[in-house]
Amino acid sequence: MFFQEGPPDTSGYMIAGYVIFFVISAIYLLSLAIRRRNLERDLEALESMRAESRRSGRSAGVSPSKEGSARRAPTRRRQVRKKVTRK
Repeated sequence: MFFQEGPPDTSGYMIAGYVIFFVISAIYLLSLAIRRRNLERDLEALESMRAESRRSGRSAGVSPSKEGSARRAPTRRRQVRKKVTRK
């Protein structure tokens, strides 16, 4: 009497879900490809700038007196805060 109709047909929603999923996945993959291409271009530009600065005899943007210190990797120091306890 009440349950003689059967379940509703939701195959359209399932197909729409798969289509949306694949479209979003394709957009994401395209975004990753574009980012990689831009990263490779930036890397090539940096390498050419580095080679040009080596040909000129010094590091780009660094004075000759500070050239040796510029080659070292910068270090970050963590600031440690003391806990204040009240009595």
